Amino acid sequence: MDEITVVRDGSGPEVLLVHGGAGPRTTWGALAPLADRWTLAHVHRRGHPPSPPPRKGQDFEVDARDLAPLLAGRPHVVAHSYGVLGTLIAAAAAPGGARSLTLIEPPLHHLVPDDPEVARFDRIGEAVLTRGMDADPAELREFLRLVGAPVGDGPLPGQVAAVVRRAHGSRPTGRARPRLDAIRDAGVPVLVASGGHAAVFERICDALADALGGERTVHPGAGHFVAAAPGFTERLEAFLRESGA
Repeated sequence: MDEITVVRDGSGPEVLLVHGGAGPRTTWGALAPLADRWTLAHVHRRGHPPSPPPRKGQDFEVDARDLAPLLAGRPHVVAHSYGVLGTLIAAAAAPGGARSLTLIEPPLHHLVPDDPEVARFDRIGEAVLTRGMDADPAELREFLRLVGAPVGDGPLPGQVAAVVRRAHGSRPTGRARPRLDAIRDAGVPVLVASGGHAAVFERICDALADALGGERTVHPGAGHFVAAAPGFTERLEAFLRESGA
């Protein structure tokens, strides 16, 4: 009863989709056409129904434990934002478990040390995760805009406020130190994607691709939700086929 829910759609080789702070529908809706040729396995991380709630808060270490048994069938794995952290930890623990990894705009700030913009993003992100709606209002809006939330100058939309409350108490992203060397040494094919909307994500993604010996792709047009950007679905499918169906 404590297991997370995975909803599968389509037929063909499995593509495990691991969302971040936003839910599966928001994150992966644009990939629906791939179900004609691939089995899209939508992970619902803890706190995202119908999966059970987390015991303390969103936690990438718990995500990694939840994902570990799902790698037994050697799926391709596509992960977004906070969901990348648990994905990388699970993949490093069993480097042969993922047929390929597609990693979209993760908050791996430590990969770009001594960069003041990345350091600021790390700081305000941790403030939002630890203080929630009580974070500095200007910094909260700055963070939400970076991660693709539809916010203006007025009150936060109810759906956005709900996301902030769900993220409140999460394990801070700056504590994640996945063993990238284990993944690289195992020769796992990697594609690192960004949306060309924020310099901090471009720098992090450049560093991640370099650390993993992976391919790099940029798809503007959908902000942080890169999977919805023009051309991304086609680039992803080409990479999946190159990585072995």
